[in-house]
This record gives sequence, structure tokens and C-alpha cells, in this order.
Amino acid sequence: MDFIYSIQSWPADISLPHLLIVGLMTIAGFYFGKTMKYIRLPSIIGFMLIGALLGPSLLNLVNEGLQRNLSFITEIALGFVAVSIGLELSFSTLKQQGLSIILIIFSESLLTFILVSAGVYLLTGNLPLSILFGAVAPASAPAGTVAIIQEYKAKGSLTRALYSVVGFDDGLGIIIFGFAFTFARSLITNVAGTDGPGFLALISRPLLEIVLSAAVGSFMAVIYCFLARRLIHRRDLFILTFAIVLISTGICLWLDLSFILTNMVLGIVVVNTQPRRLIQKIRDQLTEVMPLLFILFFILAGSNLHLSALPALGLTGLVYMLCRSAGLMGGAWFGALIGRAEKKIRKYLGMGILSQAGVAIGLALIVKQEFSQINAAGAEIGFKVITTVTATSILFEIIGPILTKIGLEKAGEIKSVKDN
Repeated sequence: MDFIYSIQSWPADISLPHLLIVGLMTIAGFYFGKTMKYIRLPSIIGFMLIGALLGPSLLNLVNEGLQRNLSFITEIALGFVAVSIGLELSFSTLKQQGLSIILIIFSESLLTFILVSAGVYLLTGNLPLSILFGAVAPASAPAGTVAIIQEYKAKGSLTRALYSVVGFDDGLGIIIFGFAFTFARSLITNVAGTDGPGFLALISRPLLEIVLSAAVGSFMAVIYCFLARRLIHRRDLFILTFAIVLISTGICLWLDLSFILTNMVLGIVVVNTQPRRLIQKIRDQLTEVMPLLFILFFILAGSNLHLSALPALGLTGLVYMLCRSAGLMGGAWFGALIGRAEKKIRKYLGMGILSQAGVAIGLALIVKQEFSQINAAGAEIGFKVITTVTATSILFEIIGPILTKIGLEKAGEIKSVKDN
């Protein structure tokens, strides 16, 4: 233990400049990510492994203080991921996908909620706890899916379907969470004899957040389109794009809105109102900048993987993982089946939506904060949810991208590893 402590305390002893640490982790992640291709794994697995090695769990070079100071990198990266998703969601594409995408999104989200809730209830017999686990389960992590699509230059109907599903299912997931959270809280407060916020008050918050986030995204898109039309040079367009994403993300952080939804709506408005030539310029620029953002984002994500949380996985965590995986994959298959989607979408789409991280942990933190104020039973529920979701997210963040790559490969929508 003394040896581990001495290793983790050495960065503080020599006080390395933050820029030096960022440079070291960037070059380490870059080359380690390249080595992943030799064992047919996505580069982002290498980025996360470097992050875990450099993070507080091991070497502590990227400590919690540095993580807080660099959190803006995560926000910028997710903002660009959201814009990239939005730029793939043209109305013509959505019309081609038709009813099947809507059915897939509703089916995988609702079935995941039902299976996880039922599985945890059969194990624990605790209804509020099982409902809350079910409420958190549909939330996904679009960054991992988008990173795989861009790394392997995936193209095809499955790729387009993945963009649509990861773009919209978090919105539905937040709404499901709002209803389930309210019901679970009412069960606890009735037992405790305390009053909590009313049903309408709790439900209106996520709905209002979605509406306001979409409104901000639409407004920023109008400004962006007005300014972009007057620019000629690609360099100037990139500067404008970068600035607009920063402003949109900053406004949302200021107003406590969803900057992922806002930037996605920004991309949707742009792709459906601007000439193809301008849209292609924007996509080309994003393709150039995204690899660097992905390296930094996933290294920081890896550094936040608290490996000490893994022992907390337990039987509840295993049930949660199995039921969530079955719900997402089974729900995606069922929605694609009744929506008459292509065979490869039915077979492989579910493999591309298993990643789970920031949004789910954020929802779990809300559960912990709110339920700990009710009574001891509520505090115990909150602690169980946050520790389990944190532990399972570590595994989903590793498994998810690997399965996404396999699914796209089997669907014939990515090049061979040698070509990349």
C-alpha cells in the first residue's frame, strides 16, 4: 500500500505544468491507440487505457484537480460530437428510414427500462430501487459510437441508423427518467411521511430542458447560417464553427441546459437548410479536428474510470448489465422488425448502442442527491444506484465501442483494419 501511495503522490511532489501533462498524455494516447489496431481493437480503447493508467486509480498524473481544470475539453468534444450527429440527420435521410427509427428508439428505451426494473426487483424486492435502475438504464454515450464510425469511415444504412438512434434516444431516456424518478420518489416519501416536489413540477423540468435546449440550438443555427454564407475561405468557416459550438455549449452550461441536445439541433437545422457544398465543407473540417478531440476526450474519460468502484459491481451490477444489454439489443431488434428495417439493422444496430457513461452517471448523481435528503432508506438507494452505475459504466465504455466495431464490420460498412 505504501508503494502504491508513493507512486500516486509523486506528481504532486514534482508539480508538473498542466500543459506538459496534456502534451504527454496526448502523444501517449496517440501511439497507444495506434497499437490497438494490431490486436483489432478500436483506438479509443487505447486512449481510455492510457487515461486509466495516468488517472487517480493508478499513477495519478491526471489527478482530480487536473480533471476539473480540463473539464472544458470534455464539454468541447461532446459539443462537436453532437454537431456531427446533427449534420447526419437530414430530413431526407430520416424520411428514408421512416417509421422504423422511431419504433427502434421507443422499443429499445422502453424495453430496457422494463427489463432492468424487473430484473433488479426480482433480485432485491425493492420497488423504488428497481424503478430507478430502470430509469437510468436507457441513457447512452454517443461519443463512443461516433468515434468508431469516424475512425473506420463507416458508411451505409446501419451507420445512418446509428446516428439517428444515438442522437434521439437520450432525449427519450431523460423523459423516462423524469416519470420514473417521480414515481419512485413518491413511493419513498409516502413511506417516510414527507412531502416532495409535486408530479408536475418534477416532470416539467426535463420537458422544459428539452424545449429550451432545442430553442437555443435553433437560434444559434440561424446565427451560424447567416454568418457562414458570407465566408469564402475554409479557414474562416472553421473558426466560425468552433466559436459557435463554444458559445452554444457555454450558454447551456450557464443556463443548466443539455448542450448535447442544443448542438445536435444546431447541426440538424444547418444540414436541412444550407447548400450541400457548405455542409460538406463543415463535415470535412469536423473530420480533421475530431481525432484530436477524441484522443483528449477518451483519455480524460479513462482517467475518470475509478477502478476502485469495480468491486462494488456485485450481483445487482451483473443483473443490471445483462438486463440493460438484453433490453437495448432486443428492443432495437424488435423495433426494426415491426418497422420493416433492413436485415442488417435488425441484426447489428443493438450492438452499437451499449456504451454508457456521462449522462447515466449524471442521472445517478441526481438520484443520490435527491434521495439522500428523504430518509436513511432513500440515502441507501441513492448510494446503491451511483456506485453500481459508476462500476458498470467502466465496463460498458470498454465493451460498447468494441461491439460497435464488430457490428459495423459484420454489416459490411467499414473498411478492413489494414485500410485504416
